Amino acid sequence: MPDAPKRKGPLGAGAATADPALDPERLAAAPRASRSSFTRWLGRRSIATRLFLSAAVWSAAILLAAGFILSAINRHASEEDFDGRLGVYLRALVAELAAPGDGPRTELGALGEPLFELPLSGWYWQVSRLDTAEPDIRGSTSLFTERLPKLDGPGEAGAGKAYVMGPDDRRLRMVQRLIDAGDQGRYLVQVAAAPDDMERAITRFKAALGLTFSALAVALVASTALQVRFGLRPLRRLQDGVAAIRRGEGERIAGSFPRDIAPLASELNLLIAANREIVERARTHAGNLAHALKTPLSVITNETDVAALHPDTAALAAKVREQTGIMRNQVDHHLGRARAAARSSVIGTLTEAKPVIDGLVRTFEKIYRDRVLRFDVAVVPAARFRGESQDLEEMVGNLVDNAGKWGQAIVAIRVGPASERDAAGLAVVVEDDGPGMTTDECRLAMRRGRRLDESKPGSGLGLSIVADLAGVYGGSLSLDRSPLGGLRATLLLP
Repeated sequence: MPDAPKRKGPLGAGAATADPALDPERLAAAPRASRSSFTRWLGRRSIATRLFLSAAVWSAAILLAAGFILSAINRHASEEDFDGRLGVYLRALVAELAAPGDGPRTELGALGEPLFELPLSGWYWQVSRLDTAEPDIRGSTSLFTERLPKLDGPGEAGAGKAYVMGPDDRRLRMVQRLIDAGDQGRYLVQVAAAPDDMERAITRFKAALGLTFSALAVALVASTALQVRFGLRPLRRLQDGVAAIRRGEGERIAGSFPRDIAPLASELNLLIAANREIVERARTHAGNLAHALKTPLSVITNETDVAALHPDTAALAAKVREQTGIMRNQVDHHLGRARAAARSSVIGTLTEAKPVIDGLVRTFEKIYRDRVLRFDVAVVPAARFRGESQDLEEMVGNLVDNAGKWGQAIVAIRVGPASERDAAGLAVVVEDDGPGMTTDECRLAMRRGRRLDESKPGSGLGLSIVADLAGVYGGSLSLDRSPLGGLRATLLLP
């Protein structure tokens, strides 16, 4: 008969925990996970927040530790003072016991404290003779018929002090001493009192200490916040300087900075200058390439014109002229996009939208002066484009040109913030009251060189150029139906 499989237990070798929640590896990983989540949360906070939190936590920890230490010192001092008061009465009793006389003292307790005379007042003394067969115990009137307990282990020379439970289960502070009076006997002298006044004094001290340290904590937190804000002010100035350059309101980071931040500001200025230099070289190379390609294309075009005069080469010349035109369009398109990409990477380039739109409207009003075409323009005065003016002219110009070709009576141009949530974005909306396009036609019209109607002049590159240029700047172009009845082109730009 085969052996039954052994049951694995939590204590056996190679044992597996039955409950996955009690898996030691999972239990050990839980604190690590919580620590990692806290680390990620703290890592997402700003430097100012982290400095403030660390200073506040350390200040609170130091104040709490100081509060506990001062409270302990005060309690110890209060107890020493209370024990000293009890010790005065104890020494008075010892002095009465040690006073010369014949035989043991029978009358004790003339201590001048009325509380020792009031029954169960909380103030007691007791003297017990230890060298007789039956202990002779005498006590204060306040003890009534009760007795004080002895301390466990009275300590050196029979002295001791501690808290005990006295009559009526009342907590008492007691001091005691063992006295050897020679022929008069050996005595245990005890004095006890309820520490109510002492406890009230300690409580008042703790309350005052708590209020004082709370006010100090508020002052420390406020001073820490001011210190962090003042200390990080150069970083905020540096951030404002970089933001001003990005918005086109400055060309370099100006101002003086502390020696810790000054090298960073200098390096950023050098980086901005190097970026402008690289862009200028890219523009120059793009222009040189444009001239280098256009000249051979012009020569080829001229040769095809000559070849077209001969019947034998007319067909070949027409084909070459067609392909040359395609090459010229492609060169213009890609070189324009390369120049736009170079310009879009320039830090600090900013263009006011209103002058560009007004100039385009004046131009197209002259182009379409033979038609009854009205341009309805609304431009927010503060609208600006983070890029070169010629790129904005090319994008908006293509859209207005397209609307002018198909519009019947009106072309509307709206320029303003992209939305209420994205006030930093720029939206250019161009609408017309022409025949418009369907959704599929809008999608096809965005393709390069695609013309949906050959009756109108053009190369079919206008909308694709706009879409490409907008993409270079991180924007987009969308087409849909306009409330005017025609096409609405929405251009979103930074």
